[in-house]
Amino acid sequence: MELNGKALLSGQAAGAVLHADVGLSFMGGVDAGSGMVLDHHHPLHGQSVAGKILAIPSGRGSCSGSLVLFELLMNGHAPAALVFCRSETILTLGVLIAAELFDRGIPVLMLDDADFAALASFDFARVEGGSLTSCTDDPGTVAHAPMPALDLTDFDLTARDEAMLTGSEGEAAELAMRIILHTARLSGARSLVDVDMAHIDGCFYQGPAGLRFIRRLVELGGRVKVPATMNAICVDRKEWRSQGVAEALGLPSDDLADAYVAMGVAPSYTCAPYLLDPAPKPGQNIAWGESNAVVFANSVLSARTLKYPDYLDILVALTGRAPASDCYLDEHRRPKLRIDLPALQGLDDAFFPTLGYLVGKLSPNEVPIICGLERAKVSHDDLKAFGAAFATTSAAAMFHIRGITPEALDPDLTGLPAIALSHADLAATWDELNTATTPEVDLVSLGNPHFSLTEIRALARLCLGRRKHPDVALVVTCGREVMEQARSAGLVDQVRAFGGQFLNDTCWCFIGAPIVSGSFRAIATNSGKYAHYGPAAVGKPFHFASLATCVEAAATGAMPKDQPVWLNPV
Repeated sequence: MELNGKALLSGQAAGAVLHADVGLSFMGGVDAGSGMVLDHHHPLHGQSVAGKILAIPSGRGSCSGSLVLFELLMNGHAPAALVFCRSETILTLGVLIAAELFDRGIPVLMLDDADFAALASFDFARVEGGSLTSCTDDPGTVAHAPMPALDLTDFDLTARDEAMLTGSEGEAAELAMRIILHTARLSGARSLVDVDMAHIDGCFYQGPAGLRFIRRLVELGGRVKVPATMNAICVDRKEWRSQGVAEALGLPSDDLADAYVAMGVAPSYTCAPYLLDPAPKPGQNIAWGESNAVVFANSVLSARTLKYPDYLDILVALTGRAPASDCYLDEHRRPKLRIDLPALQGLDDAFFPTLGYLVGKLSPNEVPIICGLERAKVSHDDLKAFGAAFATTSAAAMFHIRGITPEALDPDLTGLPAIALSHADLAATWDELNTATTPEVDLVSLGNPHFSLTEIRALARLCLGRRKHPDVALVVTCGREVMEQARSAGLVDQVRAFGGQFLNDTCWCFIGAPIVSGSFRAIATNSGKYAHYGPAAVGKPFHFASLATCVEAAATGAMPKDQPVWLNPV
């Protein structure tokens, strides 16, 4: 049997077929050293993508899938080919960079829905260009796709674009422009747009390949052409030695961050760049990596950014130019799916990440609009938590909430397909995020994404006059700028008087031993994002709950049994 699709990156491959109907985030979902699927929530959990014809609808979640796939391509544990049925830029970008710089490309194909479903019946397959043929016996692993020639037919280049492409502004800008244009072609763009600022996500160390790539940009004379900030990294740069973090992680993490600083990227080290000054303005074109930041910028701030794959963000920052596609264009910002909520009562801060996680699963590739919160009091912190969880389970770059987010104050919903949520749907999502089966809590982890000043103020108020249980750690991650604001307001001292600790520069997606001790039995968090990624990242069961409930667990050493009232029908 032969299936025919579109070759996004043409080449040859052969191997066993690994098929799933659910998108997969390579960051947090696939081990960058071995190719093993770590995501406990994914149907491929426990299997290896190495050498396989990997068929998934698309990526999802983290912008860092490109970084992880690039590491796998360089260390020999990547899939033999990728097969999608939805638009996919993040993983494809990792393949493009490996092909461009190191001739380590693999084929990338796009099938229609019917052929993608048919592929599930294949045990083995061969890939040749845009064709995929079933094999009855194992053909052995074959994987190669050269970088294609750059086709600029009908592409609108400015004089400055052409100058950068021919090396007039240096080798780094030339390389960056070439990969940007390949990416633009794959996304269907026919021109580039200017961007005013960037946020760089691919700055955390996952292996030697990423450090090699960024050092190459530095060697080529790379300098950012727009203001750029840096995402959280794997360590607290000021404290990692005293914390007992191994040099094998701490030293290359420092080296990678220093390489970005050498290119002019500001050492902000936060996964919540929208908390920095200045924040993007409505309608402003920006180039942000970090999935939660992308959806917040598009949805809450009404700025415009793609969901940037790691490494494309720095390449765009080196040129100031980006593909004119996706959320830069009005037509891609409009809702494609309506989600109606049941009558709700007693909403707390745990409701919003629960809802975001569920909506992301229901809208894995399309921009949704949520209806039913028009009379609710919704803060920026609530939208931040919703967006982080939504960006964990969806590949979409934005969401709308009718009457709340700025582009959905009076929306036209005519003709949109609709899904009506029930309390049972919310309860099932709550159960999915709560993987711990016994009440004990040894660590309360807060700040994924990084805590805001208002979140630290709420925490300090809950901690006032109390003391944590002696056997429980409470740790907050936040950016340096927010930390100084909280310190000046006396909030840091209040949390520390409770027994809490603060970490800067890093985020829970990257934190392991010794901060997460091997002796810990269970972790509590108010982050839907960390409740998803955490079990695979640190091998512990998780309690997910509101901030107030997490503080109560820190004080008593056990998670209260009460469930939120919004799970109950009105």
